[in-house]
Amino acid sequence: MSSVADQLDSVLQKTARLIELCGALQEENDLLKLENESVKVTLSSSKARNLEMEEKMRVLKLAKSIEGTSEKTLDIKQKINDFVREIDKCVVLLKK
Repeated sequence: MSSVADQLDSVLQKTARLIELCGALQEENDLLKLENESVKVTLSSSKARNLEMEEKMRVLKLAKSIEGTSEKTLDIKQKINDFVREIDKCVVLLKK
């Protein structure tokens, strides 16, 4: 009979150990979920920043292609700069 009691005790100990391990794994899983969410936010932010930089580069290339000293060219460059500033403001507002 003692053998059955020992076996039951062993099963109870193993069950308790499994419950502890399950709790630890759940805790680790929660931490990994938080880390994953953080990485997603960072990636999203990086993508937005990349798009912003690509847009600025496109505008700068356009501005350089219109190089000149005429009043019309200067007016176009000024308008392009105004558009870039407006886009930057919109991006800042979208991030909030």
